Amino acid sequence: MDFIVQQALLIESLLNESKLMDFFDSFPAMDRQGLRDLKKGIDSSFREFSRSYGEGIEDFFEPLLHFLVWLEKLLINAPWPVVIIGIAGLAWIGSRSWKLVAGTVIAFLVIGYFGMWKDTMATLAIISVATLLCISFGIPFGIWMARSDRVQAAITPILDVMQTIPSFVYLIPVVMLLGIGKVPGLIAVCIYAIPPLVRLTNLGIRLVDKEVLEAADAFGADYRQKLFGVQIPLALPNIFAGVNQTIMMSLAMVVIASMIGVKGLGLPVLRAVSNQYLALGLLNGLAIVILAIIFDRVSQAYGRRLQAHREGTGHD
Repeated sequence: MDFIVQQALLIESLLNESKLMDFFDSFPAMDRQGLRDLKKGIDSSFREFSRSYGEGIEDFFEPLLHFLVWLEKLLINAPWPVVIIGIAGLAWIGSRSWKLVAGTVIAFLVIGYFGMWKDTMATLAIISVATLLCISFGIPFGIWMARSDRVQAAITPILDVMQTIPSFVYLIPVVMLLGIGKVPGLIAVCIYAIPPLVRLTNLGIRLVDKEVLEAADAFGADYRQKLFGVQIPLALPNIFAGVNQTIMMSLAMVVIASMIGVKGLGLPVLRAVSNQYLALGLLNGLAIVILAIIFDRVSQAYGRRLQAHREGTGHD
Protein backbone atom coordinates (compact mmCIF):
# COMPACT_ATOMS: atom_id res chain seq x y z
CA MET A 1 0.00 0.00 0.00
CA ASP A 2 2.84 2.38 0.90
CA PHE A 3 4.51 1.53 -2.40
CA ILE A 4 1.38 2.55 -4.36
CA VAL A 5 1.17 5.85 -2.46
CA GLN A 6 4.85 6.55 -3.17
CA GLN A 7 4.35 5.85 -6.86
CA ALA A 8 1.30 8.16 -6.98
CA LEU A 9 3.25 10.95 -5.27
CA LEU A 10 6.15 10.46 -7.71
CA ILE A 11 3.83 10.65 -10.72
CA GLU A 12 2.18 13.78 -9.30
CA SER A 13 5.55 15.45 -8.72
CA LEU A 14 6.63 14.57 -12.28
CA LEU A 15 3.41 16.05 -13.68
CA ASN A 16 3.90 19.22 -11.62
CA GLU A 17 7.50 19.48 -12.79
CA SER A 18 6.35 19.01 -16.40
CA LYS A 19 3.82 21.82 -16.02
CA LEU A 20 6.50 23.99 -14.46
CA MET A 21 8.86 23.29 -17.38
CA ASP A 22 6.08 24.09 -19.84
CA PHE A 23 5.53 27.39 -18.06
CA PHE A 24 9.19 28.37 -18.42
CA ASP A 25 9.48 27.04 -21.99
CA SER A 26 6.53 29.02 -23.38
CA PHE A 27 6.37 32.70 -22.44
CA PRO A 28 2.88 33.75 -21.21
CA ALA A 29 1.63 35.91 -24.06
CA MET A 30 -1.59 37.49 -25.20
CA ASP A 31 -3.70 35.20 -27.35
CA ARG A 32 -3.49 35.78 -31.09
CA GLN A 33 -7.03 37.06 -31.46
CA GLY A 34 -6.58 39.59 -28.68
CA LEU A 35 -3.28 40.79 -30.15
CA ARG A 36 -4.86 41.03 -33.61
CA ASP A 37 -7.75 43.09 -32.22
CA LEU A 38 -5.32 45.40 -30.42
CA LYS A 39 -3.31 46.03 -33.61
CA LYS A 40 -6.47 46.60 -35.64
CA GLY A 41 -7.72 49.04 -33.01
CA ILE A 42 -4.49 51.07 -33.14
CA ASP A 43 -4.45 51.10 -36.95
CA SER A 44 -8.11 52.07 -37.28
CA SER A 45 -7.78 54.81 -34.65
CA PHE A 46 -4.80 56.39 -36.42
CA ARG A 47 -6.53 56.14 -39.80
CA GLU A 48 -9.55 57.90 -38.35
CA PHE A 49 -7.25 60.57 -36.90
CA SER A 50 -5.58 60.97 -40.31
CA ARG A 51 -8.93 61.38 -42.06
CA SER A 52 -10.13 63.94 -39.51
CA TYR A 53 -7.01 66.05 -39.08
CA GLY A 54 -4.69 65.13 -41.96
CA GLU A 55 -5.83 67.97 -44.21
CA GLY A 56 -5.49 70.52 -41.42
CA ILE A 57 -1.98 69.30 -40.62
CA GLU A 58 -1.03 69.56 -44.30
CA ASP A 59 -2.32 73.14 -44.39
CA PHE A 60 -0.31 73.93 -41.26
CA PHE A 61 2.91 72.76 -42.95
CA GLU A 62 2.14 74.44 -46.28
CA PRO A 63 4.30 77.57 -45.59
CA LEU A 64 7.20 75.32 -44.64
CA LEU A 65 6.82 73.44 -47.92
CA HIS A 66 6.83 76.69 -49.89
CA PHE A 67 9.97 77.88 -48.12
CA LEU A 68 11.75 74.58 -48.71
CA VAL A 69 10.81 74.54 -52.40
CA TRP A 70 11.89 78.19 -52.76
CA LEU A 71 15.29 77.55 -51.15
CA GLU A 72 15.88 74.45 -53.23
CA LYS A 73 15.04 76.27 -56.48
CA LEU A 74 17.24 79.19 -55.43
CA LEU A 75 20.27 76.97 -54.84
CA ILE A 76 19.72 74.94 -58.02
CA ASN A 77 18.98 77.85 -60.35
CA ALA A 78 21.56 80.30 -59.00
CA PRO A 79 24.86 80.43 -60.98
CA TRP A 80 27.23 77.90 -59.52
CA PRO A 81 30.08 80.41 -58.94
CA VAL A 82 27.74 82.55 -56.81
CA VAL A 83 26.70 79.52 -54.74
CA ILE A 84 30.31 78.43 -54.20
CA ILE A 85 31.37 81.97 -53.24
CA GLY A 86 28.47 82.12 -50.77
CA ILE A 87 29.36 78.76 -49.22
CA ALA A 88 33.05 79.77 -49.06
CA GLY A 89 32.05 82.98 -47.31
CA LEU A 90 30.03 81.07 -44.72
CA ALA A 91 32.95 78.66 -44.22
CA TRP A 92 35.28 81.63 -43.62
CA ILE A 93 32.88 83.26 -41.16
CA GLY A 94 32.63 80.01 -39.24
CA SER A 95 36.24 78.83 -39.29
CA ARG A 96 38.47 81.81 -40.20
CA SER A 97 40.69 79.25 -41.91
CA TRP A 98 41.83 79.72 -45.50
CA LYS A 99 42.74 76.02 -45.71
CA LEU A 100 39.21 74.99 -44.80
CA VAL A 101 37.74 77.52 -47.23
CA ALA A 102 40.00 76.24 -50.03
CA GLY A 103 39.05 72.65 -49.20
CA THR A 104 35.36 73.56 -49.28
CA VAL A 105 35.66 75.21 -52.69
CA ILE A 106 37.61 72.27 -54.14
CA ALA A 107 35.11 69.79 -52.70
CA PHE A 108 32.13 71.55 -54.32
CA LEU A 109 34.00 71.87 -57.63
CA VAL A 110 34.62 68.12 -57.59
CA ILE A 111 30.97 67.44 -56.73
CA GLY A 112 29.85 69.58 -59.66
CA TYR A 113 32.40 68.04 -62.01
CA PHE A 114 30.98 64.56 -61.37
CA GLY A 115 27.43 65.71 -62.14
CA MET A 116 26.04 65.76 -58.59
CA TRP A 117 25.44 69.51 -58.31
CA LYS A 118 21.62 69.55 -58.36
CA ASP A 119 21.30 66.65 -55.94
CA THR A 120 23.81 68.31 -53.62
CA MET A 121 21.90 71.61 -53.70
CA ALA A 122 18.64 69.78 -52.92
CA THR A 123 20.35 68.07 -49.99
CA LEU A 124 21.77 71.40 -48.78
CA ALA A 125 18.28 72.90 -48.88
CA ILE A 126 16.63 70.24 -46.73
CA ILE A 127 19.57 70.06 -44.30
CA SER A 128 19.52 73.85 -43.90
CA VAL A 129 15.78 73.97 -43.24
CA ALA A 130 15.95 70.96 -40.90
CA THR A 131 18.77 72.60 -38.93
CA LEU A 132 16.84 75.87 -38.63
CA LEU A 133 13.75 73.97 -37.40
CA CYS A 134 15.78 71.96 -34.90
CA ILE A 135 17.42 75.12 -33.56
CA SER A 136 14.04 76.89 -33.32
CA PHE A 137 12.50 74.09 -31.26
CA GLY A 138 15.51 72.33 -29.72
CA ILE A 139 17.10 75.26 -27.89
CA PRO A 140 13.82 76.41 -26.21
CA PHE A 141 13.12 72.82 -25.12
CA GLY A 142 16.67 72.52 -23.76
CA ILE A 143 16.22 75.77 -21.81
CA TRP A 144 12.89 74.51 -20.49
CA MET A 145 14.56 71.28 -19.33
CA ALA A 146 17.33 73.25 -17.63
CA ARG A 147 14.77 75.27 -15.66
CA SER A 148 13.04 72.27 -14.07
CA ASP A 149 14.15 68.79 -12.98
CA ARG A 150 10.57 67.62 -13.38
CA VAL A 151 10.46 68.76 -17.02
CA GLN A 152 13.82 67.10 -17.62
CA ALA A 153 12.54 63.83 -16.17
CA ALA A 154 9.46 64.02 -18.44
CA ILE A 155 11.26 64.95 -21.68
CA THR A 156 14.32 62.69 -21.37
CA PRO A 157 12.39 59.42 -22.05
CA ILE A 158 10.83 61.05 -25.12
CA LEU A 159 14.29 61.97 -26.40
CA ASP A 160 15.44 58.40 -25.72
CA VAL A 161 12.60 57.05 -27.85
CA MET A 162 13.30 59.55 -30.65
CA GLN A 163 16.97 58.54 -30.76
CA THR A 164 16.58 54.77 -30.45
CA ILE A 165 13.40 53.88 -32.33
CA PRO A 166 14.19 52.72 -35.89
CA SER A 167 13.61 55.55 -38.33
CA PHE A 168 11.46 53.31 -40.54
CA VAL A 169 8.95 53.02 -37.68
CA TYR A 170 8.16 56.72 -37.34
CA LEU A 171 8.13 57.10 -41.12
CA ILE A 172 4.85 55.15 -41.09
CA PRO A 173 2.68 57.64 -39.11
CA VAL A 174 4.33 60.62 -40.84
CA VAL A 175 3.52 59.20 -44.28
CA MET A 176 -0.01 58.24 -43.19
CA LEU A 177 -0.62 61.83 -42.07
CA LEU A 178 1.14 63.80 -44.81
CA GLY A 179 1.69 61.35 -47.65
CA ILE A 180 4.84 61.18 -49.76
CA GLY A 181 6.84 64.35 -50.26
CA LYS A 182 9.32 66.87 -48.91
CA VAL A 183 7.55 67.83 -45.68
CA PRO A 184 7.20 64.25 -44.35
CA GLY A 185 10.89 63.70 -45.08
CA LEU A 186 11.78 66.96 -43.36
CA ILE A 187 9.76 66.02 -40.28
CA ALA A 188 11.41 62.58 -40.17
CA VAL A 189 14.85 64.21 -40.37
CA CYS A 190 13.97 66.62 -37.54
CA ILE A 191 12.64 63.84 -35.29
CA TYR A 192 15.91 61.97 -35.69
CA ALA A 193 18.23 64.98 -35.45
CA ILE A 194 16.79 67.22 -32.72
CA PRO A 195 17.53 65.19 -29.52
CA PRO A 196 21.30 65.98 -29.33
CA LEU A 197 20.60 69.72 -29.52
CA VAL A 198 18.00 69.53 -26.75
CA ARG A 199 20.27 67.44 -24.52
CA LEU A 200 23.38 69.57 -25.01
CA THR A 201 21.49 72.84 -24.53
CA ASN A 202 20.12 71.51 -21.25
CA LEU A 203 23.58 70.28 -20.21
CA GLY A 204 25.34 73.50 -21.16
CA ILE A 205 22.96 75.69 -19.15
CA ARG A 206 23.11 73.36 -16.14
CA LEU A 207 26.92 73.41 -16.20
CA VAL A 208 27.12 77.18 -15.81
CA ASP A 209 29.02 77.94 -12.59
CA LYS A 210 26.67 78.69 -9.69
CA GLU A 211 29.05 81.38 -8.45
CA VAL A 212 28.54 83.26 -11.71
CA LEU A 213 24.76 83.07 -11.25
CA GLU A 214 25.11 84.23 -7.65
CA ALA A 215 27.15 87.19 -8.87
CA ALA A 216 24.39 88.01 -11.39
CA ASP A 217 21.83 87.81 -8.58
CA ALA A 218 23.97 90.17 -6.51
CA PHE A 219 23.80 92.70 -9.33
CA GLY A 220 20.01 92.43 -9.32
CA ALA A 221 19.58 90.49 -12.60
CA ASP A 222 16.19 88.90 -13.16
CA TYR A 223 15.69 85.46 -14.76
CA ARG A 224 15.57 86.74 -18.34
CA GLN A 225 18.74 88.79 -17.87
CA LYS A 226 20.56 85.84 -16.32
CA LEU A 227 19.39 83.51 -19.10
CA PHE A 228 20.28 85.70 -22.09
CA GLY A 229 23.15 87.61 -20.53
CA VAL A 230 24.93 84.87 -18.59
CA GLN A 231 23.72 81.29 -19.05
CA ILE A 232 23.24 81.10 -22.82
CA PRO A 233 26.52 82.93 -23.65
CA LEU A 234 28.46 80.62 -21.34
CA ALA A 235 26.63 77.56 -22.69
CA LEU A 236 27.21 78.46 -26.37
CA PRO A 237 30.04 75.93 -26.92
CA ASN A 238 27.78 73.11 -25.73
CA ILE A 239 24.84 74.45 -27.70
CA PHE A 240 26.96 74.68 -30.84
CA ALA A 241 28.18 71.12 -30.28
CA GLY A 242 24.51 70.15 -30.29
CA VAL A 243 23.99 72.04 -33.56
CA ASN A 244 26.97 70.15 -34.99
CA GLN A 245 25.49 66.79 -34.00
CA THR A 246 22.10 67.81 -35.37
CA ILE A 247 23.63 68.58 -38.77
CA MET A 248 25.53 65.27 -38.79
CA MET A 249 22.41 63.28 -37.93
CA SER A 250 20.39 65.17 -40.54
CA LEU A 251 22.88 64.13 -43.20
CA ALA A 252 22.69 60.56 -41.92
CA MET A 253 18.93 60.61 -42.60
CA VAL A 254 19.26 61.78 -46.21
CA VAL A 255 19.14 58.29 -47.71
CA ILE A 256 16.21 57.15 -45.56
CA ALA A 257 14.26 60.35 -46.28
CA SER A 258 14.70 59.70 -50.00
CA MET A 259 12.43 56.67 -49.55
CA ILE A 260 9.45 58.98 -49.00
CA GLY A 261 10.05 61.40 -51.84
CA VAL A 262 12.85 63.71 -50.67
CA LYS A 263 15.14 64.64 -53.56
CA GLY A 264 18.87 64.91 -53.10
CA LEU A 265 21.95 62.75 -52.81
CA GLY A 266 20.02 60.03 -51.00
CA LEU A 267 17.89 59.21 -54.06
CA PRO A 268 20.80 58.05 -56.27
CA VAL A 269 22.19 56.06 -53.34
CA LEU A 270 18.81 54.34 -52.91
CA ARG A 271 18.66 53.66 -56.65
CA ALA A 272 22.19 52.27 -56.54
CA VAL A 273 21.27 49.89 -53.73
CA SER A 274 18.16 48.72 -55.60
CA ASN A 275 20.00 48.13 -58.89
CA GLN A 276 23.47 47.24 -57.52
CA TYR A 277 25.22 50.22 -59.14
CA LEU A 278 28.48 50.42 -57.21
CA ALA A 279 29.90 53.56 -58.85
CA LEU A 280 26.65 55.54 -58.52
CA GLY A 281 26.27 54.68 -54.83
CA LEU A 282 29.95 55.28 -54.09
CA LEU A 283 30.08 58.72 -55.71
CA ASN A 284 26.90 60.03 -54.11
CA GLY A 285 27.81 58.46 -50.78
CA LEU A 286 31.19 60.22 -50.88
CA ALA A 287 29.40 63.49 -51.68
CA ILE A 288 27.34 63.07 -48.49
CA VAL A 289 30.55 62.34 -46.59
CA ILE A 290 32.18 65.48 -48.02
CA LEU A 291 29.23 67.61 -46.92
CA ALA A 292 29.39 66.06 -43.45
CA ILE A 293 33.13 66.75 -43.15
CA ILE A 294 32.73 70.37 -44.26
CA PHE A 295 29.85 71.03 -41.87
CA ASP A 296 31.69 69.26 -39.06
CA ARG A 297 34.97 71.12 -39.49
CA VAL A 298 33.34 74.54 -39.86
CA SER A 299 31.00 74.10 -36.89
CA GLN A 300 33.79 72.67 -34.71
CA ALA A 301 36.08 75.56 -35.61
CA TYR A 302 33.32 78.03 -34.74
CA GLY A 303 32.70 76.23 -31.45
CA ARG A 304 36.41 76.42 -30.58
CA ARG A 305 36.38 80.15 -31.31
CA LEU A 306 33.44 80.59 -28.97
CA GLN A 307 35.22 78.58 -26.29
CA ALA A 308 38.43 80.61 -26.70
CA HIS A 309 36.44 83.84 -26.52
CA ARG A 310 34.71 82.70 -23.35
CA GLU A 311 37.98 81.67 -21.69
CA GLY A 312 39.61 84.93 -22.73
CA THR A 313 36.73 86.91 -21.27
CA GLY A 314 36.87 84.91 -18.06
CA HIS A 315 40.62 85.49 -17.84
CA ASP A 316 40.21 89.22 -18.21
